[in-house]
Amino acid sequence: MSDLLTTIAQGIAVLTINRPDRLNAIDGALCDELLVALTALAEDAEIRVIILTGAGTKAFCAGGDVKHMDGIAKQSFDFRLANLRRWGGITLLLHNMPKITIAMVNGVAAGAGLSLAAACDLRFAARSARFATAYARIARSGDYGGSALLTQLIGAARARELYLMGETIDAAKADSYGLVNRVFEDAELGEQCMAIARRLADGPPIAYGYIKQNLSAAETLSLGEMVEMEALHHARTGETAEHREAVTAFQQRRAPNFKAL
Repeated sequence: MSDLLTTIAQGIAVLTINRPDRLNAIDGALCDELLVALTALAEDAEIRVIILTGAGTKAFCAGGDVKHMDGIAKQSFDFRLANLRRWGGITLLLHNMPKITIAMVNGVAAGAGLSLAAACDLRFAARSARFATAYARIARSGDYGGSALLTQLIGAARARELYLMGETIDAAKADSYGLVNRVFEDAELGEQCMAIARRLADGPPIAYGYIKQNLSAAETLSLGEMVEMEALHHARTGETAEHREAVTAFQQRRAPNFKAL
């Protein structure tokens, strides 16, 4: 069976890292699979929402597979650097594609797994979920954009705490830090996450795409630059069939139907 499972239904794609015996740790082959799958989903007009999760109940993704690290260490520096740069594209796809991306954190999210969760637009966690950067434990510095993403999500002081002290935090603390959007009881996580995904999948995809562009740009642009970008995007979305349908639905006191457009 593949280490990456993909299911698609009604505009929602679920990508499941399928290595529960390794706590869904990732290796090079799996990273390449993720890149291919996410690239295809980003280009698929039928897909509105992408959920990333892990198989089983113990882990979302425990980061890089330590089992393969001895072999990786024997590779040349340039080869390892090229791979890390390429696999960083997974983070960029999750963060930048116009689709809404959701991390359904059903267990441990550590190292690269935490970075991938942080790259998603939304993070929903099981009550039993645990979070750790884990890099210092193996004398590594971090990858997949995690240092930038965590700094943006929870602030510089807490990001430094997680990276330098290497402590594991539970879902309640992750929630208080602003690292996750919502925490659900373990048995309810899948159902609640899918219900939110369904609501988002029924929303306006073009508008969502521009909203994501705005929010990503807001991480680096000045207020003046953001005012200009928002004006341009707001004007563009005002010309779409989505906008016309939303206004008509509001006037007719019904739910808009964006799928028919």
